[in-house]
Amino acid sequence: MWPGRVCRGPAGFSSAAMPRQLSDGHSLVELLFAAGLVATVGGIAVPQMLAGLDENRALAATRYLSGRLYRARAEAVMRSADVAMRFVPAHDGGYRFAMYVDGNRNGIRTADIERGVDRRLGAMERLGDSFKGVDFGVNPGLPPVDSGGAAPGTDPIRLGPSGFATFTATGTATPGSLYIRSNRGAQYVVRIFGETGKTRMLRFNPRTKQWTPL
Repeated sequence: MWPGRVCRGPAGFSSAAMPRQLSDGHSLVELLFAAGLVATVGGIAVPQMLAGLDENRALAATRYLSGRLYRARAEAVMRSADVAMRFVPAHDGGYRFAMYVDGNRNGIRTADIERGVDRRLGAMERLGDSFKGVDFGVNPGLPPVDSGGAAPGTDPIRLGPSGFATFTATGTATPGSLYIRSNRGAQYVVRIFGETGKTRMLRFNPRTKQWTPL
């Protein structure tokens, strides 16, 4: 190479004007473009992933609660005594619940629970302890589950003033609805049917504004 000459690449361009090549053969511009593409795709995918995780937690909590109610019904039949799931507001928000058995054959009552006559079966629970970001709750403007029925309003525990879902030895139960909501607004409900004591789970579809059985 002669001193003072400028080395020219293909098509007569000088090496100073060509895109800088990295050791792996890709230009800096190409890598910057790829990084931007990854960031854009990630910005779209991450919220969808979090929403899916949130939905799965709410669904798992709904199934868990339905299972706990089924257990209470089975306990009532096995013990030949009333067994109830009691739902009470927690001091820091949300709700706690536990199972109780009738100890004096007069039904499960708050006064008997406080006196230790109606015994608690197991520990107090909160949905959020096992399912992060999930608790009992109702989204604003939620329509009735059944056509012609009443909207839940703001009360997620629709069991009457006592807050008991009581199951009898004959298989009947206190009818009502328990609404479950996640932090991102996934909405479910567990229905309790009085004549059979069985439960039914439904999901609210915000796009169609309808309840769908699971």
